[in-house]
Amino acid sequence: MSAVQTIEVTSSEDGMRLDRWFRARFPGVGHGALQKLLRTGQVRLDGGRAKANARVAAGQLIRVPPLDDQTAHRKQRRQSTVSAADRDLIRSLVLHRDEHVIVLNKPAGLATQGGSKTDRHIDGMLDGLIFDGDERPRLVHRLDRDTSGALLLARTRKVAAALAKSFQSRETEKTYWALVAGVPRPEQGRIDLAIVKAGKEGDQRMKPARPRDADAQKAVTVFATVDHAGRRFSWLALSPLTGRTHQLRVHMEAIGHPVVGDGKYRGEPEPGGTDHEGWEGIDDMLHLHARALRLPHPGGKGELEVRAPLPEHMQRTWQLLGFDPGEGDDLQLFGEEEGYR
Repeated sequence: MSAVQTIEVTSSEDGMRLDRWFRARFPGVGHGALQKLLRTGQVRLDGGRAKANARVAAGQLIRVPPLDDQTAHRKQRRQSTVSAADRDLIRSLVLHRDEHVIVLNKPAGLATQGGSKTDRHIDGMLDGLIFDGDERPRLVHRLDRDTSGALLLARTRKVAAALAKSFQSRETEKTYWALVAGVPRPEQGRIDLAIVKAGKEGDQRMKPARPRDADAQKAVTVFATVDHAGRRFSWLALSPLTGRTHQLRVHMEAIGHPVVGDGKYRGEPEPGGTDHEGWEGIDDMLHLHARALRLPHPGGKGELEVRAPLPEHMQRTWQLLGFDPGEGDDLQLFGEEEGYR
């Protein structure tokens, strides 16, 4: 049996329910056993009795009675299944790391989360990014499998909650770079076009909504043309003001300028058609990259801004078309008024 313990609530545990705090610390103690300990006053919060749904605060002291060591620490905790190769891979993607967040440069072709026929993904490798922390990092947003670029992770539960609010309130600014077919007119503006699921349940394909679609989701994108190669291709900077599935890809297709390499949303020229002229040497991979994230630092350290370098296939295309990557970061995307509807 262990002795009586007095444990101080850490900053990362601030705001947790007492029962969840207890389960995280002592995963082998079941719900019924914990309720008995609370009911009999053996577990105390700052010296007083407390209920299971009480919220704990950083700095508070929790009394934990003697527990059977084997029971208290019986394995409920998930075992890491990250291979050495995957651990090395996920660590090689780190662009920024501090005690609160990690930013990765996700490669094209690697899924953010698992799903049907998807066994290898970022979420499954996150044990490899614990480093000196106490918790497994958490995803706070996602990128499509074939989209590369900046992916933000929270290193604690508390930071994940703060970042979720930052995304919801649009304090987080996300900038993407894309190569699209043709040249948009106007060359910068706003797309305010609701989208809706296009297929059956489980099919992620989306489409522009019609007025009678009850499940339509509001979707807004601002964009600006950085450069173009004749009338054939344009380099766009895009920012989604809402976070809908495939939003940027659907919006680009909807205005007649699909992202190059996007087979799902007409990013390929018709085989044998006249549109195929001028596409020689362009890689058929999706040309959509999450270039930058800018947000208030969740640790109160001013502003966090991280940029992800272009993936190799887009670097080759930029060189082929004569685009200078250094020209794209100074565009003002936010606050655009003119646009499509």
